[in-house]
Amino acid sequence: MVNIIHKTHTHRTAIAQAVVKVSSEDTIKAVVENRVPKGNVFEMSKTAGLYAAKRTSDMIPDCHPLPIEYTAISHEINGLDICIRVEIQTIYKTGVEVEAMHAASVVALTIYDMLKPIDKQISIEQIKLIEKRGGKSDFAKKEITGLKAAVIVCSDSISKGAKEDKAGRAIIEKLKQSHVEITDYIIIPDEKDEIIEKVKNYVSQQIHMVILTGGTGLSPRDITTEALESIIEKHISGIEEAMRSYGQERTPYSMLSRSISGLIGNTLVLGLPGSTQGARESMDALFPSVLHIFKVMKGARHD
Repeated sequence: MVNIIHKTHTHRTAIAQAVVKVSSEDTIKAVVENRVPKGNVFEMSKTAGLYAAKRTSDMIPDCHPLPIEYTAISHEINGLDICIRVEIQTIYKTGVEVEAMHAASVVALTIYDMLKPIDKQISIEQIKLIEKRGGKSDFAKKEITGLKAAVIVCSDSISKGAKEDKAGRAIIEKLKQSHVEITDYIIIPDEKDEIIEKVKNYVSQQIHMVILTGGTGLSPRDITTEALESIIEKHISGIEEAMRSYGQERTPYSMLSRSISGLIGNTLVLGLPGSTQGARESMDALFPSVLHIFKVMKGARHD
């Protein structure tokens, strides 16, 4: 199965349909009047659809098992068509499109099976996804474009050439995936005055984001947090909680992180862990949803 470890839980919805086409009005009357020999068509097929929704991962090899929080199945008769609509919702890391279509197809197959003794010319048609909501694609539609970011790697050893930077490059990769332009990428020593100077310089250039990696641990030399604490004007604790919560699900050491976030003017400043994995996980936790802050600020300035 596709690796979804890096994804975050979001509210996801999928609506699918299927159409069962019968050959005569007599078949429709038998369904409506509950005269089908095998039983109540609507109730039986709905029950089958509920089972199918929950068992999709058992049937489709690449589907992940997931918690289904809500399923609604309805039928509508339109001439000789029995139209099936299935809505499924979850709060999880991947969507429920296949679950909705699987349920719709099983509802249709159940109706076919129940009606075939009285109608030999039934067909199943138009099994398709009608709508999906939630996940990365929704965020991509909502966020503003033209955002710019600067990335600062704060590390004594990397600035001296003793180590190779990987955390900063992981941050840049995620920013590019979120269609954020990288205006600058620098490596500096983990020195408070230099960190403050560089961040203030980017703020003066009205860069939308300044993202720092390194110097957020508990070592006496990890001073990026102290540097940012002294200049951040408005903390955004929810961002810090999101990073730690996401990381804690993947490594127990995330509780030791002192990741920091906040605003200096209209510039979002993020201080991420110095490890490659920590930086990558923090970016996965925040992007692209964190970009909504610029839409909020833009709206506030127009009010």
